[in-house]
Amino acid sequence: MTRIVLAATLGLAASLGVISACSGAAASTRPFPEPAAEAAGAGGKVAVLAGGCFWGMEGVFEHVKGVSHVTAGYTGGTRAQADYQTVSTETTNHAESIRIEYDPAVISYGHLLEIYFAAAHDPTQVNGQNPDEGRSYRSAIFPQNPEQRAIATQYIAALNQAHVFGKPIATKLETGTFYPAEEYHQQFMRRHPDHPYIRAWDNARVANLHARFPQYYKA
Repeated sequence: MTRIVLAATLGLAASLGVISACSGAAASTRPFPEPAAEAAGAGGKVAVLAGGCFWGMEGVFEHVKGVSHVTAGYTGGTRAQADYQTVSTETTNHAESIRIEYDPAVISYGHLLEIYFAAAHDPTQVNGQNPDEGRSYRSAIFPQNPEQRAIATQYIAALNQAHVFGKPIATKLETGTFYPAEEYHQQFMRRHPDHPYIRAWDNARVANLHARFPQYYKA
């Protein structure tokens, strides 16, 4: 992984204001299609998404109305290898990911996906996101049930058909168990808002959410 090394090298530039904000999402002026509706049902639900560094992904969805909790973690590999140092070797098949607990009466799974594609990351990047390279930073959706898989499949097809990004979406639908990351990774963006990496890459993701989806944004 390159994040920690990059953060150190970016420190001076960020403090001097040399680094411009990066939205973390692919620029698109085309309207996004409406995602499929979720079946009505009582109680909270869970979504698992991967889109680069889990610090920024977690930070974005913590600001979404209807989301009650976000956990950073690893999905796609085994429990035995689900730790930061091992995943960093890029040999475990894990993706840095987030587990989102949400209320479908406030925000649907489809609209979580709309935020994921439009504001949280760049779904056209392959095996990487912004400065971070490797499969652990891939764009992937881990559906938790057949309904989520159907909604995600239909939405990716609709985005590609509408040529929203001007190039194909790299996001894959995968299976795997979510394993929480170490405690020091949890709520990293909230606890370290002035970290050089957060300032360089992730604050703009939240700003992008606020600008594009004011109806879903919460402070």
